[in-house]
Amino acid sequence: MNLRNFSTLDLNLLRVFDEVMAERNLTRAANNLAMTQPAVSNALRRLREALGDDLVRRSGYGVEPTPLALAIWPKVRDALQQLRETLAPGGFDPAQAHNAFIVAMADATAAKIVPGLVHIFEHEAPGVNLRVLPLTTRDPRDLLESGSADLAIGHFPGVVAELTAVHLQETSPRFHFQRLYDGEYVVVMRRGHPLVGKPLDLDSYCAARHMLVSFSGRPFGFVDEALAALSRQRRVVLTVNQFFTAGRVVSTTDLLTVLPRHFVGATGMEHELAISEFPMPVPAVHVDALWHRQAMHNPAHRWLREAVVRASAQGFDSP
Repeated sequence: MNLRNFSTLDLNLLRVFDEVMAERNLTRAANNLAMTQPAVSNALRRLREALGDDLVRRSGYGVEPTPLALAIWPKVRDALQQLRETLAPGGFDPAQAHNAFIVAMADATAAKIVPGLVHIFEHEAPGVNLRVLPLTTRDPRDLLESGSADLAIGHFPGVVAELTAVHLQETSPRFHFQRLYDGEYVVVMRRGHPLVGKPLDLDSYCAARHMLVSFSGRPFGFVDEALAALSRQRRVVLTVNQFFTAGRVVSTTDLLTVLPRHFVGATGMEHELAISEFPMPVPAVHVDALWHRQAMHNPAHRWLREAVVRASAQGFDSP
């Protein structure tokens, strides 16, 4: 990077850069900034000249950042957030707000939380929008680091263990988390399955054919870890990345799967599915909210986190 003179740099260019990086689209960035697209393009041109880098290049219907843009964006975003909090502290009125929040979560988590969030938004923040991204990883820190999501909600055991250790050593860790609820999982099969109506013992469970919901595609989950502790294993013949897909496939096959108990009713297929308890002890599945430190003291983000906590505590046939 070759910044000729920082003292002459227009800091408004960094606001444009931040919005373009968040949206990866000049038109959407211009709309968010209440600017014209030519004005956004001109601002990017000036920043390119100052930094000696293209920053973004056309790609399909949007733009793709250069390696330098990806490297500097987290620090630019951190700095802008600190400026906002310093110059305009404390102000977030949900009734008057028009924010747009992006939350990453799996379909089963969304089935539990989103109905309550919609209720809260409608009654307290009618101008606020919510976009839910499908969660495709057990480590969403890159999503949060890049600004692709404001909040990630899910089961992140490795991340939480690492952050717990980090929190004991650092006063300002890069990520924070909050426990929302403990998920209760059950064995699910079609109502006409040969195992329905019989006690599900460990031998029968291991002898069956199984489907696994795995965001990463890795055919090994917390159930397999519990079986391994007993020196047992099951045969996973199909791996999918959505709980709803698992419910639909199980309803028409002899495969067994594992679903959150609350989600069985949310699928609309509960009359086609039978539930059984595990024939062995399984660990608790903790569901946490995870966010980047730059959002920790942001009033709008704080309100979002509080709304998520309230929505998580509501019923919706959850355990």
